[in-house]
Amino acid sequence: MAFIAAGGITVHYDLVGPPGAPVILFANSIGTGFHIWDEQVPELSKTFRVLRYDMRGHGLTDATPGAYSMDMLADDAVALLDALGIERAHVCGLSIGGMMAQKLAAKAPQRVLSLILCDTASLIGPPSVWDDRIKAIEERGMGAIASGVMVRWFTERFRTEQADRVRGYVNMVARTAVEGYVGCSKAIRDADLSEDDARISCPTLVLVGDQDVATPPAQAEQLAGAIRGARFAVVPDAAHIPSVEQPAAMNALILDFLGATSHGR
Repeated sequence: MAFIAAGGITVHYDLVGPPGAPVILFANSIGTGFHIWDEQVPELSKTFRVLRYDMRGHGLTDATPGAYSMDMLADDAVALLDALGIERAHVCGLSIGGMMAQKLAAKAPQRVLSLILCDTASLIGPPSVWDDRIKAIEERGMGAIASGVMVRWFTERFRTEQADRVRGYVNMVARTAVEGYVGCSKAIRDADLSEDDARISCPTLVLVGDQDVATPPAQAEQLAGAIRGARFAVVPDAAHIPSVEQPAAMNALILDFLGATSHGR
């Protein structure tokens, strides 16, 4: 395990791949950690340096009290890159990780080579959804939501055929720090990235699971339309976390996009 001081907190991260190769920074979804990207590492680390980290309040990274914001989370990503001496990176984020990536590309474009926005949107709401979730967690703890979110994260087939793995993800959510989950919930609730999206100029791929009900394909396609020149792709037989459910398809889409980006297509 690797830890580093960055942005005033201790960050848990993992960095593998050929020295000197371009870096891909992976940002996790709310209630998870960097292990949602485990199945991207073997393939992508052949030609890229793969940098994964636990977002503030998640995994083994510090959980600070109070409301978080997309600006704060984007600043955390920049601080991590700075601490590791990384000038620029391709940035791939899922759900809140994708929201953070949008903010990062808008406010620090010189640090972002390209964007891969997975199962995310410029606005994920309505705010009442997050207020209700925050109230449930504050009153009954993370166990109040841990099992329920699996219906949104994974398809029915995956939940049936991979019951043991899904149980592991229930544990991951249940053991997330309340301060971290609530802080990130408030960041999502309060974020509208429409103006940020209009400023994004780097090559961008927006992808989404075809059965995602949290950020449905229509919403993801709308996001792609808001970013100049963005590509849009749908991952078949996947819900909100296709990196886990359909890793081979995800890897192929990412590598095709990055290959096209490097050749100027």
